[in-house]
Amino acid sequence: MTNNCTKGIGDQNETLATKFLANNGYIIVERNYYARKLGEIDIIASKEKILHFIEVKSANADFDPIYNVTPNKIKKVINSAYYFLKERKLDMPFCIDALIIRQEKIEFIENITL
Repeated sequence: MTNNCTKGIGDQNETLATKFLANNGYIIVERNYYARKLGEIDIIASKEKILHFIEVKSANADFDPIYNVTPNKIKKVINSAYYFLKERKLDMPFCIDALIIRQEKIEFIENITL
């Protein structure tokens, strides 16, 4: 699979994730937020005055994408989340979530901790 193909699939899955979140009462704040030198956050959403920094993972049928949610990846999302809050001058509760897509079936895991 080429990089462009992989990116296209990733974009499709992030769009699917965004629709899932919107249908479940989340307000999408931003997609593909990049914190310089820290990393990217796939989706930032809010619900009930809590910001959700969401990592979207998907894979083909041969591999469970949950294994791509590693402690190192979570640390990068946490650091990027703090950067986002500082940059936007926000002081509000937040959590780190993962949204796993397996053959278009979605599993939403809220408040991941290390």
